Amino acid sequence: MLPLKRLLICATAISAATGITAITSKAADAAFYDGKTITVMVGLRAGGTADTFARSFASFWQKHIPGNPNIIVKNLPGGGGLKATNFVAEKAKKDGLTVLWGPWDPLAQALNRKSLRTKYQNFGFLGGTGDIRLVYGRTDIIPGGIKKAADIKKAASVSIGGSTATGLQGLLGRLSLDVLGLNFKYIKGYRGGSGVFAAIKRKEVQLGSTSITSFRTRSADFVKTGEGRGYFYLTPVEANGTFKRSPFIKEMPAYPDLYKQMHGKMPSGAKWDAFNYMVSLIAEMTFVGLAPGGIPAEALADLQKGYAGGSNDPGFIKQSVKKFGLPYVFVNVEKGQRVFASLADAPPKVIATLKEIVAAAGK
Repeated sequence: MLPLKRLLICATAISAATGITAITSKAADAAFYDGKTITVMVGLRAGGTADTFARSFASFWQKHIPGNPNIIVKNLPGGGGLKATNFVAEKAKKDGLTVLWGPWDPLAQALNRKSLRTKYQNFGFLGGTGDIRLVYGRTDIIPGGIKKAADIKKAASVSIGGSTATGLQGLLGRLSLDVLGLNFKYIKGYRGGSGVFAAIKRKEVQLGSTSITSFRTRSADFVKTGEGRGYFYLTPVEANGTFKRSPFIKEMPAYPDLYKQMHGKMPSGAKWDAFNYMVSLIAEMTFVGLAPGGIPAEALADLQKGYAGGSNDPGFIKQSVKKFGLPYVFVNVEKGQRVFASLADAPPKVIATLKEIVAAAGK
């Protein structure tokens, strides 16, 4: 039998070893984001639809990230969101603590614009969110007012507002009018969707392009008074001519339905192909969550898990349906990466048409 002193020494050593093992085990079990703070960069101004969404979604995203880190939202507006995109790609540390959330710009990459100094495939894709796009505007476009969406064909000319020559809202809006065969004028230089809406109310322009969520919140009173209405919402059309109508939108027709009402057939031609290509990209995935390429694998996995969990959280879905009358569409990692990859496979004729349209708007 060992002397008492030796027993005490051994017991102390065993306790210390056990303590070390326990501490090591606890450290191994700790989530990557325990006690950390994530900064979500939003490339649009504070108070806008995207910013409001980011701040609302952040609490649900946080809830589902292992370790429940703090999340703060910072705005870095500029370049239609590309200033923040470039910042996260070039200057953010690859530690998983700075990410990007907001609208993405497939046109900038597809056309190799200098305004985008990276490629979306270089980011770590965290998740995406779909938000249906539409064209809305004043009802006094024609004498006596618009009674139904197809009445827009009676207008001798219309004007639509946007931010820049390449901004997606303006691009989708003017392409939709062009394909419909309407005579229109594009007026750019407005600051985001809220700037275009203010111009519509001031009668500087007649139409604008926005999301269904913005339309049902920001423009609700404008529509209620009869001054404004939704003209059509965008939905991609498959090669065989089929398309999906949203069961949540009854106040305006789907774009293909409106086209058929006006022309008796489905659209076709180079501009239609370019328009439908862009709608297919944006309709599926309006907003994206991105992390700098090269962050720790554990961090990337936890952020992706949190994005999926937050997007599918019953509380988030209930909140979206209550506020907007429809749920946001979640885009998983596999689908998002597939959408990004499709940018490299854009048909040359589509790219050529888009270049012509952008150049025309830049004049």
